[in-house]
Amino acid sequence: MGPRDLSTWMWGDALSLLEQAERLHRQFVRAHVSEAQCWEPPIDVMESEGAVIVQVALPGVPAAAVVVGFDPCGITVSGIRAFPAGRAARIHRIEIPYGRFQRRIALPMHALEPAGQELVDGCLLLTFSKVKGSR
Repeated sequence: MGPRDLSTWMWGDALSLLEQAERLHRQFVRAHVSEAQCWEPPIDVMESEGAVIVQVALPGVPAAAVVVGFDPCGITVSGIRAFPAGRAARIHRIEIPYGRFQRRIALPMHALEPAGQELVDGCLLLTFSKVKGSR
């Protein structure tokens, strides 16, 4: 390995460490600044002739840690994804968000009726039947 290769390798490692430090800083400092700040899980919303299905990606989150709230304008999915590593763990990379999450999903609840809720393969599936006469 020549001197040029060594400096390129070292520079790449330094940039990787800086990126990791920034992620850790954003994750942990944000949690201490305000409890109201949290991450938003990605969602898919699909509609068929008789139903609306909301899929919320929550891998690693147990069903007991998820709360679904309903109001006339939609639903709110919230909870906490616990950090899995213990104090003795040596962290090499953190890209998955941890801590408190919340996602607000606007839905016409006057035209929908909750029909099912299950956590399957790391995704929360919420099914809503369309109320007859509101289609």
